[in-house]
Amino acid sequence: MGKGGVGKSLSASVLAQYLKHCGQPVKCIDADPVNKTLCQYEALGARPLHLLRDGVIDSRAFDELLEELLTQDGPFVVDNGASTFVPLWHYMLENEVIEVLRHAGKKLLIHTVLTGGQALGDTLNGFSQIAQTAPEEENIVVWINEFFGRVEFEGKKFDQMAAYLDNKSKICGVVVMPRRNQDTFGRDVEGVITQKLTFEDAIRNGRLSLMSKQRLKVVQRDLFEQLDRLGFCSCGISDD
Repeated sequence: MGKGGVGKSLSASVLAQYLKHCGQPVKCIDADPVNKTLCQYEALGARPLHLLRDGVIDSRAFDELLEELLTQDGPFVVDNGASTFVPLWHYMLENEVIEVLRHAGKKLLIHTVLTGGQALGDTLNGFSQIAQTAPEEENIVVWINEFFGRVEFEGKKFDQMAAYLDNKSKICGVVVMPRRNQDTFGRDVEGVITQKLTFEDAIRNGRLSLMSKQRLKVVQRDLFEQLDRLGFCSCGISDD
């Protein structure tokens, strides 16, 4: 997504947390040359990918990323910044990266974020551009981030919008991050995001109240169960 501040790093961190919870040997790469947010989650052990050279994006640095994807096992979560979205997407299309990965027995899933409020139009356009140029069916995961408002337009939800109906063959699943009570759930989740804690770290944090931990468990369980339904690993989560 070429729009900044919509929750790309948040969705990347949730996905990585889910895969780690499932026991997957997930490797995280932070490819944002401006705001390396994923690297700030200590528990995820993300590695930075340096894409800037003399102040401009070095497209050949993407070769390093693809080399790692092709030669190493396990799932990867790559957090791509808004400033590098366009050149990375052009690189992937020009070099037929999806086809290269498929021949290597790997599948690329593109995670894109839709958010409510003023950025709804921009994120819908970003999703449509990705979907229309993606060469493969059912390889896009849409994250609906309602922190800034409901993802609705003229009374229509996403699955009723033209952007969805025109591109639904490219979508393999949807994950909703619903807007909850901002005074309770909202403040607790914002604290986790600000401190760059995983849900597990925050829930085990002795400084949080029991009810804050309970609300974080509810949010974590909801997101993980949605990812379960997409068939990523069906690990489930207990209340322990």
